[in-house]
Amino acid sequence: MSDDQIQISVYGDDDVPVDSTRLERLASKAQELSDTVTNVGVDGKGPWKGSAQIADEHLAHHGDVEKAIKRLITTHVRITTSTGFLTGLGGLITMPVALPADLTTLWLTQARLAGAIAHLRGYDVRSEEVRSVVLMSLIGSSATEALAQAGVQIGTKTAVSAIRQVPGRVLIEINKKVGFRLLTKAGTKGVINLTKLAPVVGGVIGGGVNFASTRAVGVWAKVNFPAIGHEPSSASSASVGAEPE
Repeated sequence: MSDDQIQISVYGDDDVPVDSTRLERLASKAQELSDTVTNVGVDGKGPWKGSAQIADEHLAHHGDVEKAIKRLITTHVRITTSTGFLTGLGGLITMPVALPADLTTLWLTQARLAGAIAHLRGYDVRSEEVRSVVLMSLIGSSATEALAQAGVQIGTKTAVSAIRQVPGRVLIEINKKVGFRLLTKAGTKGVINLTKLAPVVGGVIGGGVNFASTRAVGVWAKVNFPAIGHEPSSASSASVGAEPE
């Protein structure tokens, strides 16, 4: 294998050889990816509306938080499965790693959805803790492992409660772990093939996959961001590691 091509298993078998220098470079790219997904997906950019703006628009139209959330999920599922999906961001954003346009737009759209649900449930999407949980919503139950790898145990707490008191450096590590997970999704069976740190991914994500994954993000965001003052005490519904119904 040449120096320009790296094969690394981020969460794969222990016997896969890993070059520490290259792993550090990949870790940096994972962090940049997570930052970009939240900064653009949640905050918005240019004509791309951010989470708070689109959440407020839905609330104004429907007049009820839970109805607005339900409609937000429906709207974002429709967006990610429509024929015009790839034109949503146009040339607004250049990702830190070269990924297929459909994949990057999917993550940005899903991050906006999770952030919008958080905003409607009373959370500050400018908070680093909330933004980390937005990212976790994109990887579903895998977030529990990512948190554990960063030294954070959920138990019966919600994700936001669990990370509220952790140092900023731990939040950075959590975001990096989520970035690894997202990059892994771009590969095959957990293995990322990199040419100069650019994943080699063929084909376009199918509409059915977009439908299922976007709907799942909406459900996870509802679990991860319970209404303020109504956080469940049981891990069966509150924990980021619990499977939502």
